[in-house]
Amino acid sequence: MSNIAGKAYAMNVVTPIRWYMTWINKLFFWVSATFPVFLNGLITLSLIHYARWVIIGRKQFPHVHPSQPKETLNYSYMLFFSNFNGSWDQYVDSFTFSIPKGLDMFWKWNIRYPHSVPLTPFHEYIRYNQIETTHYYSAYPLASSNDIKAAKKVKQALLDFDARYAKATPEEFQRHYNALLRNVQNDLGDMRPTPIVSMSAYQVEKRRRRDIRKAAECEAGRAIDHAAHDEHDAHDAQTSAPATMLQGEQKNG
Repeated sequence: MSNIAGKAYAMNVVTPIRWYMTWINKLFFWVSATFPVFLNGLITLSLIHYARWVIIGRKQFPHVHPSQPKETLNYSYMLFFSNFNGSWDQYVDSFTFSIPKGLDMFWKWNIRYPHSVPLTPFHEYIRYNQIETTHYYSAYPLASSNDIKAAKKVKQALLDFDARYAKATPEEFQRHYNALLRNVQNDLGDMRPTPIVSMSAYQVEKRRRRDIRKAAECEAGRAIDHAAHDEHDAHDAQTSAPATMLQGEQKNG
């Protein structure tokens, strides 16, 4: 399904930026990477796997063959990539509420950027410039970022437990094992698909169920036709048997 792999959603947004202002954006990126305090609101959002901004200059686009004509572009382009858990609206709204000034700083020089607040123009801007992800691979599609963090905590706790109590007596082992379960019980989640991560996911699931139902109906129809055909053949056999016997009697007479 486009953009979605299990619980994860892949977002790609490509926006034109005034080429003579790209150095300011790169400076903003450097400051944010050097002093992460400016992105604290973003870093604390557990639904986000990662977010990345990249600027491609108007003369930096690759040419894959000598026969490919060179483009004459009026703008450079800023690429935004991110993976997250949850719905599209949840993610964009979380971004807006956590670092509204940061979004305005990063996209300030992009063409027709409406600012992060109010929400509706910002939503329309992102939707208009979003590129569909036609292929999206996730190593753990049923695990959210919190599931991965919890699994790492449980693994380390089990390794520490094994190193400490591998040779303990059965009674001591049981006592400490129960204590371990109490300590990690909040990290023992059950990985399942989310019900609906977007309307597109809902439509795909609805279409899948419809196809399964149609396939079952077709199979049932074929079974009925096959049974009717067998019944017809049996009827023909029964009606042809007396005629065959009559013909044999006539010949013998």
